[in-house]
Amino acid sequence: MSTAGILWEHTNGEGIPETRLSSGKEADLVVIGGGFTGCSAALQAARSGASVIVLEAETIAHGGSGRNVGLVNAGLWLPPDDVVATMGEAAGTRLIEELGQGPATVFSLVQEFAIACEAVQNGTLHLAHAPGGFRDLENRFRQGNRFGAPLQLLDRDETIRRTGSTEFHGALLDPRAGTVQPRAYCNGLARAALGLGAQIYQNSPVTRVERAGKSWRVHANGEVVTAPRLLLATNAYHTLAEGAYAPEYVVVNYCQFATAPLTEAQRAKVLPGREGCWDTALVMSSIRTDESGRLIVGGMGNTDGPAAQIHARWARRKLQRLYPDLGDVPFEHHWRGKIAMTRDHIPKVVEFGPDAYAVFGYSGRGICPGTVIGTAAAKALLGEGPDALPLPVVRKYAERFKKLMGAYYEFGASLTHATRPGLMG
Repeated sequence: MSTAGILWEHTNGEGIPETRLSSGKEADLVVIGGGFTGCSAALQAARSGASVIVLEAETIAHGGSGRNVGLVNAGLWLPPDDVVATMGEAAGTRLIEELGQGPATVFSLVQEFAIACEAVQNGTLHLAHAPGGFRDLENRFRQGNRFGAPLQLLDRDETIRRTGSTEFHGALLDPRAGTVQPRAYCNGLARAALGLGAQIYQNSPVTRVERAGKSWRVHANGEVVTAPRLLLATNAYHTLAEGAYAPEYVVVNYCQFATAPLTEAQRAKVLPGREGCWDTALVMSSIRTDESGRLIVGGMGNTDGPAAQIHARWARRKLQRLYPDLGDVPFEHHWRGKIAMTRDHIPKVVEFGPDAYAVFGYSGRGICPGTVIGTAAAKALLGEGPDALPLPVVRKYAERFKKLMGAYYEFGASLTHATRPGLMG
């Protein structure tokens, strides 16, 4: 297997100058973190005429935003009824409705700013890995339709036609959804924000955060950015800085393996509509193709950890099981990213100080929630107040047994990938 690294770095058609913070600055809003959330917030702030500065420790989309599968899915991972049961009817329904518009928001931004991110809005497929998985999809279908989602339940034959694989028992199609090249999408948001006047500084890790009078002072590269409003948008890639709020979540690793580009004949059979897919297995996996015809297989697990070879062998078996004719196609890229998981799988917006929010915990759904909530957070901080956000703001949030739960998820993925050759993960 090649170790060429993250595919999205090699096919990224968007980018911005890698300017480092080298002098003190003042702005209306300072954003820490250059992923989907931070770049969406910066774009909204700049569009509203506010001055905004983004500080990114590495490069734009270095973290989960640049390692994402690229599925532009509506809603959350949870079924709608579970969201309402957790949040209450009013709050849950609002979040479901606003995130249901997430794909339209993303693809609208792609079109408005001509973001070169391989965008395809042909829907996504939630694949039944077993008969029990199809029953789960039937339940999600009924719930989604009740909340107005235009979901379609596909039988096995139609699923075979769309995927090119005989291994699934049906699928749930969401025609609102689609795929993007995630790193390019995030960089495109940053480019658009820059074009409207935002200042974005990369390779500028924050080392200290402090409150001084009515302003926040954020230290990076030995310089200080001063702003009355602060948005912390580091999600699963948060690093501790003196005086900074530390969001709490469980880290879950997700790895991906991309083949060499398939032939035209192979591409005509494997996901010919280019829908992005994930399955109903407890240890979830995903498949999608990119613009060049690479097939990308993903699954839970850390390919930088002790079980790296277990996950790599699983990916090969997975490919052979799904598409026997492609079993020998080499993997040219493999990488992993970190997911910030909350125990209830609901994102969090924590107000940790005056005019200061931390947004985190997308639990594997980063693109649409990051775009929607990041945009709303900027509106809220710049005058509209917390009602601008699609979910309630809380003053504190704690996650118990973070390291233990992270180890549990990795052990489960490793055990499943080592012992089950089929679609059960």
